[in-house]
Amino acid sequence: EGGVRLGVAGGIRDVETARRVLHAGADKISVNSPALERPPLIAELADAFGVQCVVVGIDSVREADGQWRVRTNTGDPDKTRALAVRTLDWIVEAQRLGAGEIVLNCMDSDGVRRGYDVAQLREARALCHVPLVASGGAGAPEHFADVFEQADVDGALAASVFHSGAIPIPGLKRFLRQREIEVRDV
Repeated sequence: EGGVRLGVAGGIRDVETARRVLHAGADKISVNSPALERPPLIAELADAFGVQCVVVGIDSVREADGQWRVRTNTGDPDKTRALAVRTLDWIVEAQRLGAGEIVLNCMDSDGVRRGYDVAQLREARALCHVPLVASGGAGAPEHFADVFEQADVDGALAASVFHSGAIPIPGLKRFLRQREIEVRDV
């Protein structure tokens, strides 16, 4: 069964909101800050809709001590907060609570187009037993190949390189196929 899967993120703070979004046609719901504010939300969503519907987004920054830690409310620079929660610990906890997928946004790489944070994603992969999607850093087709080959992620998210036309999607898919990385047909 092909086709586009629709995931909705933002503003999902309870089961009823998620239910409305799913009944409107979404296939998955994604939570980030609301899950950090109230971790049982992940289990409530998984119990209500199944783990296959529940994506946990994680915004991560490397601190001066070398540890990756999560950020919350990153959609608004005035509200963004650093938390003491270690990213790798949150990945484990989110899965324990019922996350069926993790989207790891490596904020140090986000928007700079110098490649994904393969080191962080590799460590995350070692602890992540559900699909792991890399986010932040794509600037060239090679960056996609690198993150798939070196960090064994299940997906790679990018935005600005596609919106700007810097990387045409059909060309990227051809490139990845040449590297023997499986992609859906154009």
